[in-house]
Amino acid sequence: MDSFRSKIIPVTTILAGVVVLWYVFAVILNAPFQRDVDQRSNTTSGTVEFIGKTLSQPKPTLPAPHQVAVNFFENTFLRPITSNRSLVYNAWVTLSSTLLGFAFGTALGTAIAFAVVYVIRMVGFTMAFGRQAELVLRPTIAGADVALAVVLVIAAAVLATLQPALKASRMDPIEALRHV
Repeated sequence: MDSFRSKIIPVTTILAGVVVLWYVFAVILNAPFQRDVDQRSNTTSGTVEFIGKTLSQPKPTLPAPHQVAVNFFENTFLRPITSNRSLVYNAWVTLSSTLLGFAFGTALGTAIAFAVVYVIRMVGFTMAFGRQAELVLRPTIAGADVALAVVLVIAAAVLATLQPALKASRMDPIEALRHV
């Protein structure tokens, strides 16, 4: 329990500090526009009322955290999934584009590999090897070799990303950030 508390308190403190700074900078960056709006409407606001107005602008320079949270909730849960403003829809577009790019890259790489092997096989690649002066190489690629290569590349990519993530998850958060 003490270990959990020693990990959660620093992370919570940093997150609270980031949120507080976010609110402070939202007020600072939105203040010039709010001053201009107040000047045009000939109104004077107290400090607290002015800060409230800067944090509730409809299209602020820097939205406050509560505005971002409301926008996230609306665009994720309240919009139809088929709407192009839905975050779920945009996540699907990103994922499908990524998978399509992966499929095209795999197909193109495989086609280029088969083409290179075919050309080398048709031309015949000769080389001297030991006492054999004119050794003719005629390479071939089996479909199983290509499938194995694709699976190995995917597995290597997954393992390369999992190992650092698992290692960082077992570390103290502050210590993990030092290694980044």
